[in-house]
Amino acid sequence: MAAHIGHRLRKGATSGVVMAAAVAALAASQAPEVIPPAADNAGGDTAIGAGDTAPPSGDGSATGDSPYYTKLPPLNTPNKPGATTNLPVIAGPAEAGIPASVYSAYKRAELSIRSTDPGCNLPWQLLAGIGKVESGQANGGRVDANGTASPRILGPALDGNGFAMIADTDGGAYDGDKVHDRAVGPMQFIPSTWATWGQDANSDGKKDPNNIYDAAQAAGLYLCANDRNLALKADLDQAILSYNRSREYLNTVLSWAAFYERGTHQVPDGTGVLPVGRSDEGNRGNRTHPSTQPSTPAPNPGTQQPKPPENRPGPVKPPTVPTKPPVTTPVKPPAVPAAAKVTRLAIVANQQLTATTGSAFTGAPRVAALDASGKPVAGVSIRFEIAGTTDSRFADGGTTALVTTGSTGLATAAALRAGEKTGSFTVRATVVGRTLGAADFAATVTERRADTLTRVPGDALTATTGSSFTQQVQVKATDKGALAPGVLVTAVIVTSKTDPKESTEGPSFKGADGTAVRTVTLKTGTDGLLTFESGDILAGDTAGTFYVQLTAPGGGTTFIDLTVEAPATPTPEPSPSDSGSPTPTPTPSA
Repeated sequence: MAAHIGHRLRKGATSGVVMAAAVAALAASQAPEVIPPAADNAGGDTAIGAGDTAPPSGDGSATGDSPYYTKLPPLNTPNKPGATTNLPVIAGPAEAGIPASVYSAYKRAELSIRSTDPGCNLPWQLLAGIGKVESGQANGGRVDANGTASPRILGPALDGNGFAMIADTDGGAYDGDKVHDRAVGPMQFIPSTWATWGQDANSDGKKDPNNIYDAAQAAGLYLCANDRNLALKADLDQAILSYNRSREYLNTVLSWAAFYERGTHQVPDGTGVLPVGRSDEGNRGNRTHPSTQPSTPAPNPGTQQPKPPENRPGPVKPPTVPTKPPVTTPVKPPAVPAAAKVTRLAIVANQQLTATTGSAFTGAPRVAALDASGKPVAGVSIRFEIAGTTDSRFADGGTTALVTTGSTGLATAAALRAGEKTGSFTVRATVVGRTLGAADFAATVTERRADTLTRVPGDALTATTGSSFTQQVQVKATDKGALAPGVLVTAVIVTSKTDPKESTEGPSFKGADGTAVRTVTLKTGTDGLLTFESGDILAGDTAGTFYVQLTAPGGGTTFIDLTVEAPATPTPEPSPSDSGSPTPTPTPSA
């Protein structure tokens, strides 16, 4: 890595959320005798080993270990410990100024996450430290009125040439690259990580990694993952290393977070200090979209190019008495997210849900999101989830459905349809991003029903012993007068209609494996008919009258008569002596 030695931290200079120790390390980091760590990866000094961190999204990191800016904060901190952070624009080093929209996004993310996950103890200065190292606070606050970076901020293609090898995961939707992924936006999320952690913090209906409000909220949630408490040094280190797996990255972020904790102030958007000094200096790639990157004139041969001045403020002269007070850009206080206002979910309708197999549930779960005073809260994302062993699904075939509360604070789940499995399960409603108690709805799936079974008129069923019944038999199943398709009907061969017990002799059904059975379960077709084809019922070896008893859930029942006859006894032909005619006398020959 080609970062300047003067911009490195002394080895081992780390700190927890309380940044006082990192401030001391910052002063030590720029002493002449600093020894840089050994370089062994393009994205940072040393990749972490197993056990150093457990990234919340699985293997990898939020940025794909993309390059970052290595410049450290100045030794002259903006103010002494304990001083106010509400400094005027003209006070303090230029590096302490954070563009207004970027500053607002960090504060809003801190407020939102502290309301939904107070145990994380996320400080906005940590977001500011990461934002400084990743993009120089969105390239000095170059964002539009909605907080979207303009031009957009892209890392180099992660094609394995000096960087990690990450094939395209988003079809170029976020980074414009359909071959490889790139880190995107002010907080430099790679598309695969954004797909999991992306947020819509400014409520514009989009999850945009190029928007500082969306990106800051997502970064805060990512850092707080795995139940981390950022007030603990170990958790803080793990969180930062999960963002970019480099020890120098960890030290650099901690230094900037400590610097901002000592004091900062807002500057107008677009006037922040531009980033310099990247961890991949000497490698190719840039953070700005190629179409907006200005070209650099080629130097004349033999002409020594002047070294660009270091972007470090000089001494600040005492200001003269101004004729007018300095103009500062007003910043609206961060809005409280709708989810943070909710204190409970109330069940409004359909707490008990029932359906028969393969049919739609009547009604759908409905909840109201209420604040502490019992007033409805609009714009809250509610997740409805099917929990339990069931094949029932929402209308789109999924087991979860997201619904946003309307102006009355109500959210109704998507239509729910039962599968073929009977039993009970739960539909659970929760507020997205909150740990409030869930609202549970009990759901039960029962078998399809038929209250009437009727044989379709046809021939009587007769057969001789040792053969099979050749007549086709059809039975119609109805429920409340309507045809009942998909009903499971039990058929049993019995010897009596008044005392129906399975027969031990006589007719039987031909089983699927060819064996004879006397009890089977059949299902009515889409037309509500149950059909016995020729040969489905075997006559057996015993003559007599038998019955097929049919029963269905819902009370439907009927009998089909079976008559088994013995084969007819053949009649012998009469002999000549039994005919009564005289026996002819032979005529003698002449």
